[in-house]
Amino acid sequence: MPLHIVARFAELAEDRGIEVEIGKNKILLLRSGDQVRAYQAECPHAGAPLAEGAICNGRLICPWHKAAFAIENGQLCEPPALLNLTRYPAQVVGDQVQVDDQAMPPVKPAANKDDRCFALIGAGAAGTAAASALRDSGFGGRLLLIDREAEPGYDRTVLSKFVLAGEMTVEETPPLLDAAFYREQRIERIHGEVTRLDVVNKRLTLRDGRDFNYHAALLATGGQPRALDLPGAGLPQVLLLRSRQDTQRIIDAAPAARHAVIIGDSFIGLEAASSLRQRGLTVTVLARHEVPFAAQFGERIGRAIRTLHEQNGVVFRTQVEATHFEGTDRLQAVALNNGEQLPADLVLIGIGVNPATEWVEGIKCEDDGSLRVDDTLRAAEGLWVAGDIATFALHDQPRRIEHWRLAQQQARIAAHNMLGSEERYSDVPFFWTYHFGKNFDYLGHAEQWDDIVFEGTPEQYAFIALLCQNGIVAAVVACEYQRVTSMLADRMKRPLAMGEALKLIRIHSEQ
Repeated sequence: MPLHIVARFAELAEDRGIEVEIGKNKILLLRSGDQVRAYQAECPHAGAPLAEGAICNGRLICPWHKAAFAIENGQLCEPPALLNLTRYPAQVVGDQVQVDDQAMPPVKPAANKDDRCFALIGAGAAGTAAASALRDSGFGGRLLLIDREAEPGYDRTVLSKFVLAGEMTVEETPPLLDAAFYREQRIERIHGEVTRLDVVNKRLTLRDGRDFNYHAALLATGGQPRALDLPGAGLPQVLLLRSRQDTQRIIDAAPAARHAVIIGDSFIGLEAASSLRQRGLTVTVLARHEVPFAAQFGERIGRAIRTLHEQNGVVFRTQVEATHFEGTDRLQAVALNNGEQLPADLVLIGIGVNPATEWVEGIKCEDDGSLRVDDTLRAAEGLWVAGDIATFALHDQPRRIEHWRLAQQQARIAAHNMLGSEERYSDVPFFWTYHFGKNFDYLGHAEQWDDIVFEGTPEQYAFIALLCQNGIVAAVVACEYQRVTSMLADRMKRPLAMGEALKLIRIHSEQ
C-alpha cells in the first residue's frame, strides 16, 4: 500500500498532536525532534480526541480522563485506558509527512513459563486493569479473575452519568476489555462470590463451594453501597446504584414514577439527580450539607453546582431526614423527621459505600473495614489490595480514596509488584463528575487548604481553581479546561507552587 501525504512537517509542533484523516481512518501525528509518529486518534478508553490532550515528559495525556501513553511507542503508561495505542507507519520525506493507513501489528510480550496461579478477586476497574497489566508484563501462569457479575467488567462511571439519563442503554455500557481479550490472554473468568479468603493459607472459597489455592492475589472488591435500615426500605422502589443491574432496576421503575427522592448529596446521588431530571421526573435531594461538595471543591464551586441543579429543577432539602418509607406494595411517600411526607414513586439512596472485606481472614481490617497496605500496596504475604478497600499512604498520611481511576492505577502497580517489582504509588489522584452537561475535573487530594485561586468563573461553568496549602497546589478543580488539566496531571507529580501553576495555566489556555 502506498503511503499517504497527510501534512507538512512544518505544521507539526512538539507540544501537541494534530489529527488527520485517511478515508474514514482518524490518525494522530506526534512530532519528536525530527521524527513523526502516527497513532490512533481516539483514546481506547472512551474515544476522546487525543489531539486535544497534553504532551508532557515523553507522554501523551488524554484530555478527558487522563490516560497516558508513551510518545515513543504508544504503550500505555496510566489508565483508565487498558490497551496500548495502535500505531501506523510514518515517515518524513522533505517537508512531507507520509503515513500508511494499515496499522502496524501490536508488539506482544513473550509469555514467561510460570507454574504459579494468581487470583484477582473482583473484576471491576481494578481487577481488569491488573489482569491486563499482568499479561502485558509477560506473566505466563494461571490467571483467575473472580467476578460477582456474569458479564465481564464494564465502565461503571457511565451508569449514573449517561445510562441513567437515557443517553445510552444498559446494554451499551462500554466493556473495559473485549470478550476476545480474555480468551486470547488465557484469563479464566470465574463467575462467583467469594465468601472466605484465607490469607495465611492462600486459599479462597466461593459461595457455591468451589475452592482455589493461589500463590499471589489481588483483592479489588470495591465497596458495597450503604443501605438505610428504615421501615419500608424493602419496598421495590427504594433502590441503590452500583451495578448495571441496579441501574436497570431504576430505569424500569422510572416510567411509572413522577417523583424521585435522592437520599444523600454524594457524587453518585447528584449525578443521579441530574440524570433523573433528564428523564422528566421531579427530583428532591435530602442533603446532609447546605452546600454540596464544599468539603472537596470549596464553598464557591459547591454553590455553583447546587445552583446548576436548582436551575434545572432539582429541589434541595437540608434540615430534615427520612424516618421511614410509606407504602404497602408500592412506595408512596418518604416520611421526614419534621412530620412531613414527600410524595415519592422512586427513592435512590446515595450515602456512600462500605469496603467489601467482611470475609477476609488472617489479616486485621481498619475500623472502616478497609485493609492497610504498605507503599507497594501489599497487605500481607502474597496479598495486594487496590481501590476503595485500600488504606494507603499519600503524602505520608493514611488515606482511603474512592476514585475509579485511582483503583486502576493501584491495580497496575500491584500487578507489577506481584511479579517482583517494588513500585510505589506516586501519581496524582483524579476523578470527574458530570451534571447537566457540565463536566468537573478534580486533580490531587486536598482535605484542607488555606487559599483558593480562580482563573475563570465557577458561576459560568468555565474555570480552573487551585486549592493551595502554604503556597503549594494540593488539588485542582476545573470545568472546560481539559488540556490544561491534562498537563497538570503530569506536573503535579512534583510539588507545584501556586505562582508557577498560574503561569502554566495561562500559557496553555492561550494555545
